[in-house]
Amino acid sequence: MAAASETAPKERTYGNWRRPQTAGLGQLGLGSSIAFLLGLIAVVLAMLVSLMAAVVVGGLLIAAFIPLTIKDQYGRTLMARIGTRLAWRRSVKAGSHLYRGGPLGHTGHGTFTLPGLAASSTLSEARDAYSRPFALLTYPSTNTHVVVLACEADGAALVNQEQVDTWVAHWGLWLSKLAHEPGLIGASVTVEAAPDSGTRLTHEVQSNMADDAPPLARQMLEQVMHEYPAGSAQITTRIALTYSGAARAGHDRKSVDDVALMIGSRLPGLTNGLGMTGAGAARPMTATDLAEAVRVAYDPSVATLIEQARAAGGTGLTWQEAGPSGAQEAWDHYRHDHAYSVTWQMAEAPRGEVLSSVLTSLLQPSEDIARKRVTLLYRPHTSAEASRIVERDRRDASFRAQQSKVAKARDDVAVRAAEQSAREEATGAGVVRFALVATATVLDHGQLPQARAAIENLAPQARLRVREVTGSQAAAFASALPIGLVLPAHLRVPTVIRDNL
Repeated sequence: MAAASETAPKERTYGNWRRPQTAGLGQLGLGSSIAFLLGLIAVVLAMLVSLMAAVVVGGLLIAAFIPLTIKDQYGRTLMARIGTRLAWRRSVKAGSHLYRGGPLGHTGHGTFTLPGLAASSTLSEARDAYSRPFALLTYPSTNTHVVVLACEADGAALVNQEQVDTWVAHWGLWLSKLAHEPGLIGASVTVEAAPDSGTRLTHEVQSNMADDAPPLARQMLEQVMHEYPAGSAQITTRIALTYSGAARAGHDRKSVDDVALMIGSRLPGLTNGLGMTGAGAARPMTATDLAEAVRVAYDPSVATLIEQARAAGGTGLTWQEAGPSGAQEAWDHYRHDHAYSVTWQMAEAPRGEVLSSVLTSLLQPSEDIARKRVTLLYRPHTSAEASRIVERDRRDASFRAQQSKVAKARDDVAVRAAEQSAREEATGAGVVRFALVATATVLDHGQLPQARAAIENLAPQARLRVREVTGSQAAAFASALPIGLVLPAHLRVPTVIRDNL
């Protein structure tokens, strides 16, 4: 009897993500190219007046567009860097980089509200179709509402690759379904790693230990309570979903109660759908849970106290007490209460194809970082938007490839990737914009260099190019929190204009 030959299954890879770009002249985007052409027309018209006028207009045109063509290693133009520096100087001059809360601060009624972009946020609580309480975070300035889900991720230890591939496939399906969620404009996944204080283990063992337990068993459990927490880490996963309350075609502007009713009816389906993604048992966070999570993020020194209060019956923490008592934003770091944080943003996604474990090293705890928070930000596109985007990307990729007199390998790869995206979207795949931010928090200013070195070493292992945020560390820190901030909604310059520069 001939033995059947068995071949090992090929490990699945992932990729084909593209940075949004528009076709233009050289290094210019579509909007900048149109403005440049209009400037050339102005030069021609000036020549009808005098040659000197044409020279002056031409000089001003060149001076205005040179900063848009000079880019650094991360793709940022000189104009963007100049704008960031000027905005930072204006912020420091106005004192908006400082925050003081509490009775001696500048917040209303002596509260400890969140600083920066989340200062005007309010927190309420409602119940979903399963009668589970859930926190509803509202941003009046942008008319957006956020619900946060807490997940008990299973982890990939001792799990075969086929199961991991199934999780990834269902996660992609869950993300694609977000495009059909009414009013949803953004989502985020936050994975936070921090040292485990052992308070939960101690409470669990003591509450379940029998009074007549044998001395040997009691001694063994006491030894576990004292030795097991040493060196262990606590990893939490939270998913924030952001909905817009603005009026849509055929729908009026929604109040907080209307949004709470809509989200409450859809939460069971959303949490059940996460069961096959490896997220484990997902449940909506209550108002107290969310306030506690944000409070610990701004002041990690109270983490043990909050866990002890939970074990004793609850903290009763409110949203007006979740913020720091003081915060100060510097050019390259952020000080909040008893901690210092530095936040990085993804400058370039991994090139080529990657495995499902590509982010493992970045998500794992680090000895040089007290608390590490990695957040993936998503903005799903509707089916109509996705169709327009992939077709536009295919045209733009072909246009850029044809501009080069000498064929470039990167242009050829971009064309093939755009064509593949168009084919996949035509067969039902979704299109999602994504970004990544990572925050490293330490308890002493002298530990910041070690934290920077740790992230800069972990990011290449994840095949990511990250760039340290400068001039807006406070906003970047808030965007990494599980509070559903959609940063483009807070920009003064609309996203459409920024993308076309």
